[in-house]
Amino acid sequence: MATQKAMVGGRRREAMGYGLPKTYEDLRAVLASGAMRLPKRLRQVATFLAQHPSEMAVGTVSSIAEKSGVKPSTLVRFAQTLGYSGFSDLQGIFKQYVTGSWPEQRERLSPPDHAATSKDPNFHLVLGLANASMQSLARVAETIDLAGFAAVVKALAEAEVIYLIGSKRAFPVTTYLSLALAQLGITNILIDNVGSTAFAQIGCTTPRDAVLAISFSPYNSITPELAAAAAERGTPVVSITDSVLSPLVSLSAAWIEVIESEFGGFRSIAATIAVGMAVVLAVAKNNRPSRN
Repeated sequence: MATQKAMVGGRRREAMGYGLPKTYEDLRAVLASGAMRLPKRLRQVATFLAQHPSEMAVGTVSSIAEKSGVKPSTLVRFAQTLGYSGFSDLQGIFKQYVTGSWPEQRERLSPPDHAATSKDPNFHLVLGLANASMQSLARVAETIDLAGFAAVVKALAEAEVIYLIGSKRAFPVTTYLSLALAQLGITNILIDNVGSTAFAQIGCTTPRDAVLAISFSPYNSITPELAAAAAERGTPVVSITDSVLSPLVSLSAAWIEVIESEFGGFRSIAATIAVGMAVVLAVAKNNRPSRN
């Protein structure tokens, strides 16, 4: 039965124009290409595996299913949709990828000496959140796409006005970046949606401007819609997001991937702020004359 399903998956791949992914990079390329039209649950799996390759490498079917919010059978179905005979074949790609390369596999940050003996629950919370932030920052340092970063900076540096879009968890990031840009004399507008005016605000963009959009999975904010509205007006869009499956990717002339670790059900924004501020400083360094 598994062989028959793999054969069907193979024919499906050939029809859509891609081969069986042999590496993690191949798999990301397939997912980013848009060749696969996945139903909601399989897309949920794809987003999880793109963001958490270390979990995919070392977890069991049950633990991965629980963390990704799907049934174990959905993981098997996802693997077979790609053409693998089963989940273990898909998992092998991730085991190969993380060996000696993924920060979490070797960083598992050593807590301070007093961490092991401290019984203060508040210290546990502080340490957990601090470690999540440090893991996020370590990942950025090892995986940042410098070509994508440079392309984002170029688009923003050439803009007359920079529009910043980010809601929910991304809003504190765009607010801080807007402040930093203003302090550097760079004209920008924060799309804050006060009074439900976000679409009216984005309606002021022109092809001479640029939009920096920031959004994280599950992408259930209005940010992708606002970015699409700007793109329809011919305004260049660049983005910071956390997966090749983000709806911002297809809308963006360039994008930067930032994946945040979590603790206690809450994801850090430390790495996103670090990358965002690096973008701001690079734009200032490339400096356009102030247009204020």
